[in-house]
Amino acid sequence: MGALGEWLYLIVAIAVVGVLTLAGLLTAGRRRRVEPPAGGTDVIAPPPTEGEVATEAPPEPAVDTAEPSVEAPALEKPEGTASRIVRLRQRLSRSQGGLGKGLLALLSRDRLDEDTWEAIEDTLLTADIGVAPTQALVERLRERLRVEGGQAPDPRAVLREELIELVGTDMDRRVQVTGTDGKPGVVLVVGVNGAGKTTTVGKIARILVAEDLTVTLGAADTFRAAAVDQLATWGERVGVEVVRGPEGGDPASVAFDAVKHGVDHGVDTVLVDTAGRLQNKAGLMDELGKVKRVIEKQAPVTEVLLVLDATTGQNGLIQARVFSEIVDVTGIVLTKLDGSAKGGIVVQVQRELGVPVKLVGLGEGADDMAPFDAAAFVDALLG
Repeated sequence: MGALGEWLYLIVAIAVVGVLTLAGLLTAGRRRRVEPPAGGTDVIAPPPTEGEVATEAPPEPAVDTAEPSVEAPALEKPEGTASRIVRLRQRLSRSQGGLGKGLLALLSRDRLDEDTWEAIEDTLLTADIGVAPTQALVERLRERLRVEGGQAPDPRAVLREELIELVGTDMDRRVQVTGTDGKPGVVLVVGVNGAGKTTTVGKIARILVAEDLTVTLGAADTFRAAAVDQLATWGERVGVEVVRGPEGGDPASVAFDAVKHGVDHGVDTVLVDTAGRLQNKAGLMDELGKVKRVIEKQAPVTEVLLVLDATTGQNGLIQARVFSEIVDVTGIVLTKLDGSAKGGIVVQVQRELGVPVKLVGLGEGADDMAPFDAAAFVDALLG
């Protein structure tokens, strides 16, 4: 019995130790705590696993009640018009100077024979000036440079005068950005997608802000979410409000709201970006026509700017014809003029539409757009 008793005591002791060990493990599991990672992000502990009962909640994280210090983003100060013209003229001279230099080299020959005049004509045609304007210009140059009494006029001066006349000095190139009777000026910006239309709206806004005018942007190209976001970014950079609607919403409704906002808040100018889809002319005509009609319930449209990519040449002219038939275009914005050696597109598009080039874009920079000036343009061509 003594040996049996000792075995019973040993078994009971082992059982007690096992129970105590299990109890300790369960208690440690219940008190387990998940520490939040560095960086201040609160992480919720996962729920207890099957067979484990949570008996105490993790401690609440400390909450900082102090107001966070939020600094408003600094607004950009757009470049003024005068410095834009100087800088863009220099850039245009670098990109377009080959045309003027080629013409001057030909016109400065000792003998201007028929082969030389044909070469001059070819140079002008290559620059996208167009057949009729080229023939008229060559005829005037031949007349003025005809040697009389052995004294020939200065070829550069003659070419400059004739090119300025060809580009046009009698056109009103002012952009009508202000309205009358206390209403804002309303500028409708049209053109195919890819010509730089939305970017042009943002750049015009910067020009107006630099002239201390108040501006509202209407993101009526609702079919391209990227266009709406892009316009919002342009507005934020210079502190300009942007009116936008739901993606795929009615463009006319957004345009109406933008102009109404401008009227209600006494804004100087409302710039409206429009859709540029050219799937079919009838659909585009209906859409743009509706946008303009709806806008004019609030205020008259003071300017319709057609944005054209200068590098597209004849395709750009086809686009210009379509839009001029749909809406009353009052001015042209030529973008990417520095990316093409065909500056003659200025002459051809003006003859095609009978309206002036009013603004030119010469680069990707936010302030790489300026009012068009015929004399400055020709001087840049001549280098």
